[in-house]
Amino acid sequence: MKRIFLLLLPLALLYGAKATDSFAGYEGTLRIAGGTAHIPIMKIVAKEIHEANPAIKIAIAGGGSGVGIKKVGEGLVDIGNAGRKPSREEIERYKLVPYKWAVDGIAVVVNPSNSVKSLSSKQIRKIFSAEISNWKELGGKDAKIDIYTRDRASGTRKVFWKKILKKGDISAKASFVNSNGAMKRAVANDPAAIGFMSAGFIDSSVSGVAIDGVRPDRDNILSGKYPYKRGIYSISKGEAKGLKKAFIDYLYSEHVQHDIVAKKGFIPVK
Repeated sequence: MKRIFLLLLPLALLYGAKATDSFAGYEGTLRIAGGTAHIPIMKIVAKEIHEANPAIKIAIAGGGSGVGIKKVGEGLVDIGNAGRKPSREEIERYKLVPYKWAVDGIAVVVNPSNSVKSLSSKQIRKIFSAEISNWKELGGKDAKIDIYTRDRASGTRKVFWKKILKKGDISAKASFVNSNGAMKRAVANDPAAIGFMSAGFIDSSVSGVAIDGVRPDRDNILSGKYPYKRGIYSISKGEAKGLKKAFIDYLYSEHVQHDIVAKKGFIPVK
């Protein structure tokens, strides 16, 4: 029995260690802003870190990917979140270092009461340009299509516009919402709505539309069958050091990747 105990003891010590132990000895405030797709995960991670070490305060704000990139570049926050990789110009101008810790799909969503559950990419482009303006043209009810979009600071919007709309027009009559959460609420409360959002935000309150016959679910995103995806980044000005590095390293930990990132509907990079 002694021999067995000695063999198992290192494993017990290994699995007894918590990922948050790496924050021991740190103190101060970490300011984070940017992409709204990140916020649910950021809030969980911030709570875990603060509970492990109350001397660390983490302030989280949205604003969109463009805001996150600009604010971290100008030194207004410690970490900028973005649902797109910073451009070469942004990286060079601000000396940015992006860290991709998850992959996310960009989904077109409708109200669950809508009978239209599948669209071609061509139909989606015609909807958002208002060339198709009534759901009955697509086999649905006789109702005007209500288009919802995001502002130009949104990384979700940029990827949607580039990859799904092929840089086509978005109708000037579209209603603007300021976050993935706001998009979900708007579509959930409007039976005639269509919008787009992070696939990680999809729940029973909205329906993810199959595009060209492929649904925006985790398996299709992971396999590459669903092609409309993007990286989820946290960005520092220069190489992350100190508390910033500890925070970003924690995002790559097995616990966060498996127990938080994956369970929130995103694809872990590990």
